[in-house]
Amino acid sequence: MEASLTSSFFLIFSGAAVLASIALFTRQPLLIAYIALGAIIGPHGSAWVTDVKLLAEIAEFGIIFLLFLLGLDMQPKALLATLKKATVVALLSSLAFALIGYALAASFGFNTTESLVIGAAMMFSSTIIGIKLLPTTALHHRHTGELMVGLLLLQDLIAIFVLMILLSMSLGEFSGTNLFKALIALPALIAFAFLAVRFVLLPLISRFDRFHEYIFLLAIGWCLGMTEAAHALGLSAEIGAFLGGISLATSPISQYIAINLKPLRDFFLILFFFSLGARFDLGLLSEIIVPASILAGLVLVLKPVIFRYLIHGMSETKKLAWDLGFRMGQISEFSLLIAYVATEMALIGREASHLIQATAIISFVVSSYIVVLNYPTPIGISDKLRRD
Repeated sequence: MEASLTSSFFLIFSGAAVLASIALFTRQPLLIAYIALGAIIGPHGSAWVTDVKLLAEIAEFGIIFLLFLLGLDMQPKALLATLKKATVVALLSSLAFALIGYALAASFGFNTTESLVIGAAMMFSSTIIGIKLLPTTALHHRHTGELMVGLLLLQDLIAIFVLMILLSMSLGEFSGTNLFKALIALPALIAFAFLAVRFVLLPLISRFDRFHEYIFLLAIGWCLGMTEAAHALGLSAEIGAFLGGISLATSPISQYIAINLKPLRDFFLILFFFSLGARFDLGLLSEIIVPASILAGLVLVLKPVIFRYLIHGMSETKKLAWDLGFRMGQISEFSLLIAYVATEMALIGREASHLIQATAIISFVVSSYIVVLNYPTPIGISDKLRRD
């Protein structure tokens, strides 16, 4: 019998509390506990929680709130300057990672389409891992945070383009109408966001800022409204949420909103990492463990090196270049989305899909260890490296 949503939540959060306690006692990153819990009680483990698709959809809110809160702390002018500076790095690094993934997949006997999809999935770094493991002070008030956000946002735009290509491949032809729609959607959404904030939201906030419950509801409504608007225009929900946050960053109570939404963000992020572990079919592990380990190893070794040289080439210091290189040395939740979409459209087989998923999980876990053990993070396992 399928467990109810209440029972599923009980199992997930009680189990997460137990494994998180063990992780803290043994000085392990908490993200590992959530992924492990998904594998243990998910449909491919003990099957105590089976409706993983629903939980994955709910977990998307964690990413949405993460990007919304990030936008609340970014100044538009500073972000625009960073985006201009990071464009070359984003394009060159994405091309290099795609070629590495394609070549390795082809060498293991995957067909051309599967190799192209696997290569595309290697192009991106994880927004969740990168931002969650970056200290708040560095994320919002230092050049390191600005540069990381710029690179991740540019990768998100590339990911949207890749998803459009996948949709076109499934239809057998490119849709000029959809491409044109996507090209004009982003500037249109940016204009709408800043006009709506200036003429609607800020006057409402100024008039009713004494009512904290109202401000909370207004912020959530604006965040989710922007995600729906972005989705309707063919963009990602994450970009809509980020634009919703950055358009509100000029509000005098943006920090109040950010602080009050953080617990909600963490609630959904636990579900995201749980669903990541739960959706992976352990039965296929023996078939893809060798290519997944090699591909993950290449990602973990080459991404920091490539980012280091490209970022240092922007006249950044070697220390900052290595810092960002290791923090972005994994593949992305967008990689998982590409795998799921390509599988549903029959563009790749289950083995190719699970190769991407296994590579993502391995790179998430190992990259988290590398960062937590060597760089300041909010979940540092030593007092010296713990920063928030």
